[in-house]
Amino acid sequence: MRAAPNRCISCTMKRPRTIIGSFVSPYVRKVLACLNLKGLDYQIDPITPFYGNDEFERLSPLRRIPILIDGDVTMSDSSVICAYLDEAYPGHALLPASPAERARARWLEEYADTRLGDLFIWSLFYQKVVRPMVWNEPTDEERVRKALEEDLPEALNYLEGELPAAGFLFGEIGIADISIATFFRNGAYAGFETDDSHWPRTAGFVNRTLDHPAIASLLPFEDVQRGASIKGRRQALLNAGARLTEETLGLREPRRGRMRL
Repeated sequence: MRAAPNRCISCTMKRPRTIIGSFVSPYVRKVLACLNLKGLDYQIDPITPFYGNDEFERLSPLRRIPILIDGDVTMSDSSVICAYLDEAYPGHALLPASPAERARARWLEEYADTRLGDLFIWSLFYQKVVRPMVWNEPTDEERVRKALEEDLPEALNYLEGELPAAGFLFGEIGIADISIATFFRNGAYAGFETDDSHWPRTAGFVNRTLDHPAIASLLPFEDVQRGASIKGRRQALLNAGARLTEETLGLREPRRGRMRL
């Protein structure tokens, strides 16, 4: 897997199996890890949404990332993409076999995308990284405090009762494991560490999942993207006359009527 330079969307459409999105997006990370598990080749177009203009909106009407372009197939929404990959390609199963376990896996994916996304992305990463570094705005310290002292402990207590003490949720690593762990990486970027004395199962599970080669292999690319100054990205967008919003950061995936960073 290699990272491709910024290119126009129309050029991207000519390439086989391309993911459009940002490496530091938890939703993009989820899809890339699933592609890695499947052993599928892909290329990355790290384009930001408002550079895509009308063509980007044609590919993703809600302007969300990631976008998958797989030959003649184009789709957005990380959960839709991962379900497509599991049904369209053989190899490592992303969902367990039994209907009951598949339903539980889907629920845990949804819980991660909604609840953990709200906490780790909007309440921590956005507040502690994006607002000060991109918008030159102060962090909403009350929101951060509430997340750290009230909301995250509640979520971690729930996960502690759901996650295994060893291994992964359904034997081999799959979509549910990845969906949960991906948000903890963004939490770490905002300075959050899971207290393994209070939530040992969760801490161990997250570490095991993030250390799996399917996800760990993405970290160098994330480091490169994070190493490029966020302020520099902001200035580049301003210079280009782009509309500057949270979505420009390439982290937001709106789904089911909700907007997520």
